Amino acid sequence: MAGSQDQLEIKFRLSDGTDIGPKSYAAATSIATLKESILAQWPKDNEYGPRTVKDMKLISAGQILENNRTVGECQSPLCDLPGGVTTMHVVVQPPSVEKGYYS
Repeated sequence: MAGSQDQLEIKFRLSDGTDIGPKSYAAATSIATLKESILAQWPKDNEYGPRTVKDMKLISAGQILENNRTVGECQSPLCDLPGGVTTMHVVVQPPSVEKGYYS
């Protein structure tokens, strides 16, 4: 029974409403590793994709997930049902604009 809790089904919702996944990840997987996986699977035709893992944030159950935490540590007992798929939202930080651009 404990083995089923060691794996979590996660899908990533992009800003355009499309999903990456679902895919099974170990509870010990770091958030930074999830971001690397998202970057590798990002749709190539999406013009506004992240260039690096630093360009994105993952949000689950209203919380921004920190890179050094694991998937298991970020599980929400209220939102994650056993055997269900967890949806994490991906937010891409737009490229920075030069100072004075909007002034």
